[in-house]
Amino acid sequence: MGDVVIRHATAADAPDVARLIQDFETEFDNPSPAADVLVARVRELLTTGEMTVLLAGEGPDGFAQLRFRRSVLLGGWTALLEELYVVPGLRGRGIGRALVEAAVDAAQRAGATSIEVGTSEDDTAAMALYESAGFSNREDSPDGPVMYCYIREL
Repeated sequence: MGDVVIRHATAADAPDVARLIQDFETEFDNPSPAADVLVARVRELLTTGEMTVLLAGEGPDGFAQLRFRRSVLLGGWTALLEELYVVPGLRGRGIGRALVEAAVDAAQRAGATSIEVGTSEDDTAAMALYESAGFSNREDSPDGPVMYCYIREL
Protein backbone atom coordinates (compact mmCIF):
# COMPACT_ATOMS: atom_id res chain seq x y z
CA MET A 1 0.00 0.00 0.00
CA GLY A 2 3.01 2.24 -0.43
CA ASP A 3 3.24 5.47 1.54
CA VAL A 4 -0.51 5.75 2.16
CA VAL A 5 -1.32 5.18 5.82
CA ILE A 6 -4.61 3.32 6.35
CA ARG A 7 -6.25 2.80 9.71
CA HIS A 8 -9.53 1.48 11.09
CA ALA A 9 -11.96 4.18 12.14
CA THR A 10 -13.32 4.23 15.67
CA ALA A 11 -16.44 5.86 17.05
CA ALA A 12 -14.32 8.94 17.79
CA ASP A 13 -13.79 9.31 14.02
CA ALA A 14 -17.54 9.58 13.35
CA PRO A 15 -17.43 13.33 12.54
CA ASP A 16 -14.63 12.83 9.98
CA VAL A 17 -16.34 9.80 8.43
CA ALA A 18 -19.65 11.67 8.25
CA ARG A 19 -17.94 14.66 6.59
CA LEU A 20 -16.37 12.40 3.95
CA ILE A 21 -19.70 10.66 3.32
CA GLN A 22 -21.42 14.02 2.89
CA ASP A 23 -18.67 15.23 0.55
CA PHE A 24 -19.08 12.05 -1.49
CA GLU A 25 -22.86 12.39 -1.70
CA THR A 26 -22.62 16.09 -2.56
CA GLU A 27 -20.11 15.42 -5.34
CA PHE A 28 -22.52 12.99 -6.98
CA ASP A 29 -25.65 15.10 -6.30
CA ASN A 30 -27.12 12.53 -3.90
CA PRO A 31 -29.16 13.53 -0.86
CA SER A 32 -27.53 13.17 2.55
CA PRO A 33 -28.91 13.41 6.07
CA ALA A 34 -28.04 16.40 8.25
CA ALA A 35 -24.52 16.29 9.67
CA ASP A 36 -25.60 15.54 13.26
CA VAL A 37 -27.85 12.70 12.10
CA LEU A 38 -25.09 11.19 9.97
CA VAL A 39 -22.51 11.49 12.77
CA ALA A 40 -24.86 9.65 15.16
CA ARG A 41 -25.53 6.87 12.63
CA VAL A 42 -21.84 6.43 11.81
CA ARG A 43 -20.93 6.37 15.51
CA GLU A 44 -23.61 3.74 16.23
CA LEU A 45 -22.62 1.47 13.34
CA LEU A 46 -18.92 1.70 14.20
CA THR A 47 -19.63 1.05 17.89
CA THR A 48 -21.80 -2.01 17.21
CA GLY A 49 -19.39 -3.36 14.60
CA GLU A 50 -22.09 -3.36 11.93
CA MET A 51 -19.81 -1.27 9.74
CA THR A 52 -16.06 -1.19 9.22
CA VAL A 53 -14.52 2.02 7.95
CA LEU A 54 -10.93 2.39 6.80
CA LEU A 55 -9.46 5.88 6.72
CA ALA A 56 -6.59 7.02 4.50
CA GLY A 57 -4.14 9.70 5.54
CA GLU A 58 -4.29 12.22 8.31
CA GLY A 59 -6.99 14.44 6.79
CA PRO A 60 -8.47 11.90 6.47
CA ASP A 61 -8.06 11.93 2.69
CA GLY A 62 -10.49 9.14 1.85
CA PHE A 63 -12.40 6.20 3.22
CA ALA A 64 -13.62 2.70 2.46
CA GLN A 65 -16.83 1.49 4.08
CA LEU A 66 -17.38 -2.26 4.51
CA ARG A 67 -20.41 -4.26 5.64
CA PHE A 68 -20.56 -8.04 6.13
CA ARG A 69 -23.26 -10.68 5.75
CA ARG A 70 -23.35 -14.45 6.05
CA SER A 71 -23.90 -16.48 2.88
CA VAL A 72 -26.65 -19.07 3.14
CA LEU A 73 -25.13 -21.18 0.36
CA LEU A 74 -21.46 -20.91 1.30
CA GLY A 75 -21.85 -20.59 5.06
CA GLY A 76 -19.08 -17.98 5.17
CA TRP A 77 -19.03 -14.24 5.16
CA THR A 78 -19.34 -11.94 2.17
CA ALA A 79 -18.03 -8.40 2.37
CA LEU A 80 -19.66 -5.48 0.62
CA LEU A 81 -17.40 -2.55 -0.19
CA GLU A 82 -20.32 -0.19 0.25
CA GLU A 83 -18.51 3.09 -0.38
CA LEU A 84 -15.04 4.18 -1.49
CA TYR A 85 -14.13 7.84 -1.69
CA VAL A 86 -10.99 9.91 -2.10
CA VAL A 87 -10.94 13.70 -1.75
CA PRO A 88 -11.02 15.02 -5.35
CA GLY A 89 -7.78 17.04 -5.18
CA LEU A 90 -5.87 13.97 -4.00
CA ARG A 91 -7.02 11.47 -6.60
CA GLY A 92 -4.43 9.77 -8.78
CA ARG A 93 -1.95 9.39 -5.91
CA GLY A 94 -2.69 5.74 -5.05
CA ILE A 95 -5.04 6.46 -2.15
CA GLY A 96 -7.99 4.66 -3.77
CA ARG A 97 -5.84 1.65 -4.58
CA ALA A 98 -4.49 1.57 -1.02
CA LEU A 99 -8.04 1.70 0.32
CA VAL A 100 -9.18 -1.13 -1.97
CA GLU A 101 -6.23 -3.29 -0.95
CA ALA A 102 -6.84 -2.52 2.72
CA ALA A 103 -10.55 -3.33 2.30
CA VAL A 104 -9.71 -6.69 0.71
CA ASP A 105 -7.26 -7.39 3.54
CA ALA A 106 -9.82 -6.38 6.20
CA ALA A 107 -12.45 -8.60 4.56
CA GLN A 108 -10.09 -11.57 4.52
CA ARG A 109 -9.12 -10.98 8.16
CA ALA A 110 -12.82 -10.92 9.07
CA GLY A 111 -13.26 -14.33 7.43
CA ALA A 112 -15.00 -13.22 4.24
CA THR A 113 -14.66 -15.53 1.27
CA SER A 114 -15.62 -12.85 -1.26
CA ILE A 115 -15.98 -9.10 -1.57
CA GLU A 116 -18.49 -7.24 -3.72
CA VAL A 117 -18.59 -3.66 -4.94
CA GLY A 118 -20.93 -1.72 -7.17
CA THR A 119 -20.48 1.44 -9.20
CA SER A 120 -22.32 3.31 -11.92
CA GLU A 121 -21.54 2.67 -15.57
CA ASP A 122 -20.24 6.21 -16.07
CA ASP A 123 -17.67 5.95 -13.26
CA THR A 124 -14.98 4.54 -15.49
CA ALA A 125 -12.19 5.46 -13.07
CA ALA A 126 -13.77 3.33 -10.34
CA MET A 127 -14.38 0.45 -12.76
CA ALA A 128 -10.75 0.55 -13.89
CA LEU A 129 -9.54 0.60 -10.28
CA TYR A 130 -11.72 -2.36 -9.26
CA GLU A 131 -10.86 -4.40 -12.34
CA SER A 132 -7.13 -3.75 -11.87
CA ALA A 133 -7.55 -4.95 -8.26
CA GLY A 134 -8.99 -8.28 -9.44
CA PHE A 135 -12.73 -7.57 -9.28
CA SER A 136 -14.92 -8.84 -12.10
CA ASN A 137 -18.47 -8.16 -13.24
CA ARG A 138 -18.61 -11.54 -14.96
CA GLU A 139 -20.44 -14.50 -13.45
CA ASP A 140 -18.46 -17.72 -12.88
CA SER A 141 -15.58 -16.97 -15.27
CA PRO A 142 -14.00 -14.19 -17.35
CA ASP A 143 -16.21 -15.33 -20.24
CA GLY A 144 -19.40 -15.58 -18.16
CA PRO A 145 -22.36 -13.25 -18.50
CA VAL A 146 -22.18 -9.70 -17.16
CA MET A 147 -23.66 -9.32 -13.67
CA TYR A 148 -25.95 -6.41 -12.86
CA CYS A 149 -27.00 -4.83 -9.59
CA TYR A 150 -30.61 -3.74 -9.37
CA ILE A 151 -31.93 -1.40 -6.69
CA ARG A 152 -35.49 -0.55 -5.69
CA GLU A 153 -36.18 2.29 -3.30
CA LEU A 154 -38.72 1.41 -0.61
